Amino acid sequence: MQKDFSYPLKIDELNQGEQLYKLDADKEELQILTEILQVPAVNSFSSEIRLKFQKKKGILTVWGNVKANISLISVISLDEFDKDYTSEFSITYDTNATYEDIKEIDEDINCNVPDIVMNGEIDLGDIAIEQLALILDDHPRKDGEEFSSIIEIIDLDKEMKKDIESGNGFLISSPKSTNKKDIKNPD
Repeated sequence: MQKDFSYPLKIDELNQGEQLYKLDADKEELQILTEILQVPAVNSFSSEIRLKFQKKKGILTVWGNVKANISLISVISLDEFDKDYTSEFSITYDTNATYEDIKEIDEDINCNVPDIVMNGEIDLGDIAIEQLALILDDHPRKDGEEFSSIIEIIDLDKEMKKDIESGNGFLISSPKSTNKKDIKNPD
């Protein structure tokens, strides 16, 4: 099954030398990317991805860049704005590794752990989308916008007095005591 904005490559079919792939999203794919990234709009998206496969070692190196123009909503002003993103990346895959192998390597915190190839293939579309998603702002804001807050300490007694004097407030008095004879027993 072919999914949207998917460019799968079977590892067994890769050549030994360096290869270049260029991805440019068309109008329909931009809409798909908008839904995947959950942003107001993806206006442009392109990626250059290079591969170098060392079959004897089982090492696949993937590197390149991603460029996109994204419409976002500012968390400060709630205005929509466009922002350009560019990211360079490099990923190493061990085509022979399993999760168990990686789990053992992962315990060494100083070691670069290679990614695993699932089902004998990688997807260039997924790689490009992931690299863009990693650099998107969690809390987007327009250039120059800063969050500022003003903390004002209010004297509630003074404010209440001003409200009452201006006719905008009211007092709640303590309940009046009642005589026992005013309370009637329903029996």
